[in-house]
Amino acid sequence: MCGMDRMNGKKESYLVTVDGKTREYPAGITFGEIARVYQKNYPHQIALAVRNGKIRELFKKVDKDCTIEFLTVSDDTGHKTYNRTATIILMKAITEVVGADKIDRIKMEFAIGNGYYCSKSGDFEVTDELVEQVKAKMQEYIDKDLCIIKKSMPLDEANALFETQKMTDKVSLFRYRGNSTVNVYNLDGYYDYFYGFMLPSTGYVKHFDLQKYKDGFMLILPSMENPTELEAFQPSPKLYSCMQIASGWGIKLGVDTVSDLNNQIMAGGFNELVLVQEALQERRISEIASDIVSRNGVKFVMIAGPSSSGKTTFAHRLSVQLRTYGLVPHPIAVDDYFVDRENTPKQPNGDYDFECLEAIDIQQFNQDMCDLLEGKKVELPTFNFVTGKREYKGNYKQLGVDDVLVIEGIHGLNDKMSYALPAESKYKIYISALTTLNIDEHNRIPTTDGRLLRRMVRDARTRGATAKRTIQMWPSVRNGETKNIFPFQESADAMFNSALIYELAVLKQFAEPLLYSIEPGEPEYFEAVRLLKFLSYFLGVSTEHLPNNSIVREFIGGSCFKV
Repeated sequence: MCGMDRMNGKKESYLVTVDGKTREYPAGITFGEIARVYQKNYPHQIALAVRNGKIRELFKKVDKDCTIEFLTVSDDTGHKTYNRTATIILMKAITEVVGADKIDRIKMEFAIGNGYYCSKSGDFEVTDELVEQVKAKMQEYIDKDLCIIKKSMPLDEANALFETQKMTDKVSLFRYRGNSTVNVYNLDGYYDYFYGFMLPSTGYVKHFDLQKYKDGFMLILPSMENPTELEAFQPSPKLYSCMQIASGWGIKLGVDTVSDLNNQIMAGGFNELVLVQEALQERRISEIASDIVSRNGVKFVMIAGPSSSGKTTFAHRLSVQLRTYGLVPHPIAVDDYFVDRENTPKQPNGDYDFECLEAIDIQQFNQDMCDLLEGKKVELPTFNFVTGKREYKGNYKQLGVDDVLVIEGIHGLNDKMSYALPAESKYKIYISALTTLNIDEHNRIPTTDGRLLRRMVRDARTRGATAKRTIQMWPSVRNGETKNIFPFQESADAMFNSALIYELAVLKQFAEPLLYSIEPGEPEYFEAVRLLKFLSYFLGVSTEHLPNNSIVREFIGGSCFKV
């Protein structure tokens, strides 16, 4: 039986159940100390504890009888915790090596593969020598295994602290949080605020690298799939350029962080922000159309991108722009070339793998496209998703001088998909919602979060899918993107960023009710809680004045296109 301190009524020990076995532990023991007992049972580093269904950081103390499970760095939440911990180590190292007085801003910008780009402004230059000094300082902290301490501070105290550290973006963010206290992390005298959980000490970050990239730092971390291996960083110059352009426009519009967006909404500037953002996207679509026209001989515009990038709306808007040049665009969906259901390859778990290249009849696709290129009249198929069969219903096409096919499909950038078509006849476009808005300068918003919320809202509206189901399917969707889309993005002739700087304030009111429907105890609950906290940073806005050709309309409804 657990002991009880008769003087103060507090227990001297607690009963803790792990893996079906119950043991007694002394009061004051941390979840991390218990985790060390069970680490041998896990293939990867334990990052977090789940106590009675709620996530707890490892430096937290056991304060009741409970059942515990553990999350490792190979779990999504644990992987994010690892990356967050590496970030606070980086920020402290840069501050100490450079000197706080020389730094105006250090911002975690965006991810490129397994690298996280960190920009700077201030009275210093990022050189190879400086990067090596910062990297050595990070390793020094890791070798010392410094504790990371979490403290709940009154809001005014936290604001005063961050004002002295020139982190005014955090002070502005807290204005919209509606809380009287703020959780602040302390790493050996360096204080910062982070959205999400943290590892208990620096020694947990065993794998990292730091390189100079462009004018900033590239923090390289392991993937969730291989958390003990550090893969070589692969630069993506086209993706970097696309992200930098988006970041630059955010700065010019005065919307670099969530609090900037909230300030615009509060000041009544939201409608103008929408108009400028939509105009910027339309201008980019026009530039792509102009480039297509300038390349004589283009007959196939191949559009590919990850889930919920807004490919359908983009294809319609690009077609409108192509018409202004006298071209006649015709949409083609690669999905209509699916092989019959019984011939579809299967995943190891037995589910159909609709996202692999072999799920497409690429031989028939290439035959039809080559015949069209030669001026022949071709009957194109339609795939019946109910029966799982390809059907022919008299959809004939024949290309004239001004005709161009706008082809949408996840394999559009893979030359194996269109192996028989001459290179000069193809124009390849990569589209993705590349969010560059940050929560604050040290807390980036993963581009996948925006796409997940888009898909959740759309699937609930058009397919009757629950938020639980969307979250459940998301890892499989992401795995397909990693294999079939991302490896080919740099081969694109053009990149288009479909993210709208204002859209999360729009998606908020559609996504929140869906997320609240997920109950505690369900596997998707942790992700729902995380997304709800994330959305709580945003002020919601009305959608009545959004243009009906906006990409966000593809997800919330009200589009003038058939999406």
